[in-house]
Amino acid sequence: MYKPIVAVVGRPNVGKSTFFNKICGKRISIVDDEPGVTRDRIYADAQWCGHSFTLVDTGGIDEKSEDAFQKDIRAQAEIAIREADVIVFLVDGRVGVTTNDEEVARILQRSKTPVVLVVNKLDNFEVEKTYEFYSLGLGEPHPLSVMQSKGIGDVLDAIVSHFKERAESGLENTTKIAVVGRPNVGKSSLVNRLLGKERVVVSDIEGTTRDAVLVPFKYNKKDYALVDTAGLRRQRSVERVSIEGYSVLRTMSAIDEADVSIIVIDGSLDSISEQDVKVAGYVDEAGKPSVIVVNKWDIKSKSKEEFIKMLSQSLAFMSYFQIVFVSALTGASVGQIMETVEKVYQNASKRITTGLLNDILQEAILNYEPPAHNGKRIKVKYITQVSTNPPTFVLFVNDAKAINFAYRRYLENKFRERIDFSGSPIRFNIKGKGDD
Repeated sequence: MYKPIVAVVGRPNVGKSTFFNKICGKRISIVDDEPGVTRDRIYADAQWCGHSFTLVDTGGIDEKSEDAFQKDIRAQAEIAIREADVIVFLVDGRVGVTTNDEEVARILQRSKTPVVLVVNKLDNFEVEKTYEFYSLGLGEPHPLSVMQSKGIGDVLDAIVSHFKERAESGLENTTKIAVVGRPNVGKSSLVNRLLGKERVVVSDIEGTTRDAVLVPFKYNKKDYALVDTAGLRRQRSVERVSIEGYSVLRTMSAIDEADVSIIVIDGSLDSISEQDVKVAGYVDEAGKPSVIVVNKWDIKSKSKEEFIKMLSQSLAFMSYFQIVFVSALTGASVGQIMETVEKVYQNASKRITTGLLNDILQEAILNYEPPAHNGKRIKVKYITQVSTNPPTFVLFVNDAKAINFAYRRYLENKFRERIDFSGSPIRFNIKGKGDD
């Protein structure tokens, strides 16, 4: 599901980071009285009244600052303004309108993005102190005391009121496939090869694709849409003033929206990179079925057996992976990709009867009982499936804390032996006596 992006902007020391932490419900962003503490954008997920969104904290814009990083800070804030779905503009009600506020307002007026103007530090909730902020030309100012949590609900209501249902353009019954991976592994070339036409830009320059591109097509008389995304890079490789930070955010959003992910890895290299592992890890955590596509196999450096062994070691957390070796340049084996995509999506969509699940469970327990916990024997009652994509099961026991990670992995392996869930993660929720 697509998550709107909400950027928090303003001059330094108006309480942006405190507001950010309060909305997210945890201390993520640094809070300090010294202006300019927040330089890079900081992201976190938040929810309000059934709406999920991504909140972005930005550095304070101060035209008069002598901080050497101010140029970068402003560039980051302007990127946030361009990419956000809603902007929260925080100002200080105790100080009143400043020249910096007016400068930020001018930037926001040039943007077509909805703005929620928030007057912070009104600890006594003096609404009359908000009136002068009408002069910024950004609509109704909302009073707030973030330190005392006064007015937060009204501000959040104003934020989510700007969320629009994302138009799916008739894609409601379309299987969406996110093509992900680090930069320059051939994702766009692969998309073009799959579609049989030059639909997305192809270049040897890293970072050519910055936004997700949705491309509908048909395969086996079924509707699909490929989502070509920007490459995910290591965080320390993302330059301070580039828009790659938002490319990463959009890529993660594309994975969350997708039904299946194609993880593209460079087969011409001698090793699996740290970032390859992180990309795969994010897909796994998102619960998406996936196909690992090893591209550039025409200039391979290892045998298939060696590469699979290397992947198995690096991606031990997703031993269920399915792999296809291809060359986007020559087209070799590209036809196998959609066959495998269909297979893994079907596996992720499987519903298993409760009878079969409990037969497998009892067989697993007979082979290896759960270890005793605090000298107490663990009783496993039964199992049932509660959802698909990914297949999710609830296991009822007398003591949920007693089922450790090792036993969960043992159960997963046993279920995979009997049921083909290849290419898809599966989830086990453990419910003990008295659990809701």
